[in-house]
Amino acid sequence: MLQELYQEIILDHYAHPRNRGRLEGAEVVVEGVNPSCGDEISLFARVRDGVVEEVRFEGKGCSISQASASMMTEAVRGKTLAAVRELVDRFRRMMHGEPPDEEALGELVALQGVRRFPVRVKCATLAWVALERGLSEYECGRTAQVVASTEDEL
Repeated sequence: MLQELYQEIILDHYAHPRNRGRLEGAEVVVEGVNPSCGDEISLFARVRDGVVEEVRFEGKGCSISQASASMMTEAVRGKTLAAVRELVDRFRRMMHGEPPDEEALGELVALQGVRRFPVRVKCATLAWVALERGLSEYECGRTAQVVASTEDEL
């Protein structure tokens, strides 16, 4: 029953992605690729006073990569950069086998079943790898477009 709910959440985000589209005036622009699967993500974020004010994405790929990107944008909007880094770390640990912190991850827990299929973990982490890379560049004062790959795995 729980697994069916998780599948519904993933399919809903795939069929009705949240925060899809370009973001004008974004300080963070990242192109993410998953060479093993062909997934692609363009991630855009606007940061104000250390808070992710807005985040959007465009992309193509499997349902897992696109749903994860949609879920990620909802999860990080309005969070401080420190809170986003903590969320990325919690998501990474969940995807690599640690029991999830359900309270902290919320509906992102729906993606935990992906870890049973190691090749699909890169699909689920693509947007997160891109976000982490883009925010790192932003924090170093670089706002140019960067490329992130799942080869840079979380």
